[in-house]
Amino acid sequence: MEIAELLQAIRQFDLVLPEFQREYVWEKEQAKQLMVSLYRGYPTGSLLFWKTQNPPDIKHDAVPTDKVGTVQVILDGQQRLTTLFLLMENEIPPYYREAEITNDPRDLYFNLHDGSFQYYQASRMKGDPAWVSVVECFQDGSVNPIVIGREIGEDDEEALELSTLFNDNLNCLRAVRSRTYPIQLVPGDANIDDAIDVFDRVNSLGTKLSDAELALAHICGKWPHARRVMKEKLADLARLHFEFDLGFMVRCLVGVVKGRALYETIHEEPADSLQEGWETLSQVLDYSIGILPAHAHIHSTEDLNTTNVLVPVVVYLARNGGKFSRELEMRRFVHWLYAAHTWSRYTSQVDTRLDHDLSYVVRSDEPCVGLCEAIVDQRGRLDLKAADMEGRGIQHPIFRMAFIAAKGHGAIDWFNGMPLGQTVGERYRLHNHHIFPRSLLYGDGGYDSANHLHSKKVNEIANRAFLTADSNVSLGDTPPSEYLPAIAEQYPGALEKQFVPTDPHLWRLDHYEEFLEARRQLIANAINQFMADTMGDQAPPAPETVQDLIHAGESQRVEFKSSLRWDMRQEQVNKALEQVIVKTIAGFLNSYGGKLVVGVSDDGHVLGIEHDLQTLGRGDNDGYEQKLMQLVENHIGTEFAKYIHTTFEMAGEKQVCVVEVEASARPAYVEAEGERRFYIRAGNTTRPLDAAQAVEYIGMHWES
Repeated sequence: MEIAELLQAIRQFDLVLPEFQREYVWEKEQAKQLMVSLYRGYPTGSLLFWKTQNPPDIKHDAVPTDKVGTVQVILDGQQRLTTLFLLMENEIPPYYREAEITNDPRDLYFNLHDGSFQYYQASRMKGDPAWVSVVECFQDGSVNPIVIGREIGEDDEEALELSTLFNDNLNCLRAVRSRTYPIQLVPGDANIDDAIDVFDRVNSLGTKLSDAELALAHICGKWPHARRVMKEKLADLARLHFEFDLGFMVRCLVGVVKGRALYETIHEEPADSLQEGWETLSQVLDYSIGILPAHAHIHSTEDLNTTNVLVPVVVYLARNGGKFSRELEMRRFVHWLYAAHTWSRYTSQVDTRLDHDLSYVVRSDEPCVGLCEAIVDQRGRLDLKAADMEGRGIQHPIFRMAFIAAKGHGAIDWFNGMPLGQTVGERYRLHNHHIFPRSLLYGDGGYDSANHLHSKKVNEIANRAFLTADSNVSLGDTPPSEYLPAIAEQYPGALEKQFVPTDPHLWRLDHYEEFLEARRQLIANAINQFMADTMGDQAPPAPETVQDLIHAGESQRVEFKSSLRWDMRQEQVNKALEQVIVKTIAGFLNSYGGKLVVGVSDDGHVLGIEHDLQTLGRGDNDGYEQKLMQLVENHIGTEFAKYIHTTFEMAGEKQVCVVEVEASARPAYVEAEGERRFYIRAGNTTRPLDAAQAVEYIGMHWES
């Protein structure tokens, strides 16, 4: 079928779009590339329609009430057809409203000289009549290549040559209307379930739809107005500064109805169950948006790194009367939400982790215990350490968590005195200010903007203060030693409430790195205390004892080693065992931290470290720790020593060494025998990565 005929069919309501179809989501570049391909005669796929006399609910009821006979429902190809309708008809297709076209491609221009396409750029196109609007090219008489040729040509001969070229290129573009699309049809005797099954299969194989979009298509097949109802709710919540998307809504509905996080579990759910679940979800969302600002200092979705952290809370409320029945219950969930947000619980492996966590919500009487344990299993701890912020920028969740804690402490904007927790409108957007100006650090401070490590240090979380949108204050290269005293005088306590060290010598440029160290510690202390205060008297239990560790066995965060250097079988010193210890420590550094217990066999049998001690020149605990740290410094690096903490504890009648390793802020390599290797923890083992694997891992682990 020719494109012109397809567009006419849309105009006459012979081609319609079902409610279960997603919106127009193409980026403008995709629209441009479609025109490029059609202009050059490249294939652009086929279209899939369902020919039926009993169509499902149609978007915006875009079928006249007096329409009789067969219509064709668009199952695959609506993004292409919508793009072509916009560009060739210069109108919104009848199945959409103007507000729904968020990436309108109608500012696409065509170059009559070379047949190229670009979106309008005044600097490039203004004054060059050879650039013409694609929309106007398809309107008869709007573009006259002869007139344009005469305008550009310097003489009659050149004008004629250009006019001919322009006319050929314009006709080639207009000929796109005559290009044909292969049409595949779902037969007329198919029902709505058959049509959606075909829609699902086509889009799954083509990877065109996300799991959430496919789930929503199935939902709309049973409950046709679901998409419309959800979008109305999204608009209501956005007015309260909580901006979600349809994916979040579908995820929550799946959780409420099925107690799961996997989208496909809702595909066969009947309409009455979906609508009942939606009524519950709608009420729970209203309640949640009400308590988040008041009890969690979360005033908008700008405060969250991902909205997925709200899903377990929503599902819990939906299954427990729609409200927290006790204040303690609410505080526990707020505490968990802070921990999940800070430790990026749902920024990767989202489906798996959410589904795992919802199982606690659905089945446990004390779900927050299991939810917090899952974070400890993932990250090793709930508490924040200063080193966790080293080299981290504002995209890291800790930045937003620090902002939440600052609001909880009553922080104000340094430049207008406005409380950060009482902003309105656009002021809900999180803004920040470099305490030590970048221009100063890259200038007199000696940092190089082209150096990646320098850039990370200049833009660290610890060098940022929180502002409202109204604070459009430019300090240029004014050092903090000059402007911080004025802030402290005008707004007493303002620096402390944003966790800024008040020692004036740390405000000097030559003490910048000392300032960073001090502020990292202040932020970590503040967030930890803020989370503890949230729990009140129900603070998390004290860290587990060495006996608890041994009893629980090895895991991703716990490793047992029989000795540091004494070979039990050969009954002599074996330095290869020292390398095993070093590799394990490096694995913890490069993963999420953990504890290495030396003096315990793999099966949990306590051997003690007495044999190791006898091999050392200084046969006491201090000598043991010195030897251990010497191995770290020689084979991993002195700069990683700060992440390693050693204690000696009694396990029954024998002494063991517990090496607690924090996650490093940067990659740690092991150097031995002229080789440099990179290790991570995988389950309860330590394994090396080759060069390509290490590069990929580092990019994912440290660039978040």
